[in-house]
Amino acid sequence: MTRRTDRLSEDDRVLWNLVARTAKPLKGKAAVPVPDFDLEAKPAPTQQARPVAGPASAAKPKAQHVSHALDEPTLDKLSKGRLPIEGRVDLHGMTQDEAYSLLFSFLHRAHAGGIRYVLVITGKGSSSGGDGVLRRAVPAWLSTPAFRPLVSSHDYAARNHGGSGALYVRLRRVRS
Repeated sequence: MTRRTDRLSEDDRVLWNLVARTAKPLKGKAAVPVPDFDLEAKPAPTQQARPVAGPASAAKPKAQHVSHALDEPTLDKLSKGRLPIEGRVDLHGMTQDEAYSLLFSFLHRAHAGGIRYVLVITGKGSSSGGDGVLRRAVPAWLSTPAFRPLVSSHDYAARNHGGSGALYVRLRRVRS
């Protein structure tokens, strides 16, 4: 007899919730409520060890984890067009579920094709002054274990490529 484990990891729980939201109930059956999840509610273990920044950094937009930021020379080359952006994906107007699926499949195809740098356009959010949902969620997604085999680093794009409404993503090299 096999032993059943009822515990899901946090990543499995997030993935299950994404899939469960897209399912339609059978005829005559009521839909089961799927709990909402917050991608930023539980920071990664490496982020907990970092000291809390003072009020001086509060004016800056949310920065990614230090190990995921692009280095300055690469960021400069990308922004000036000296390093080619070989692919781009636009997530404007999508729900989180749609955007996650498209981003994951796009990065898989790009990685398999040997592409090194891509531009992910999230948009800056609503015009009512709120921060965009995808603008906040995509950097968090890129730091999750599902994306780690694909993504080496990421950072906000230069103004001419969309500024804080877009991200440069460096993909990992394909191992032979």
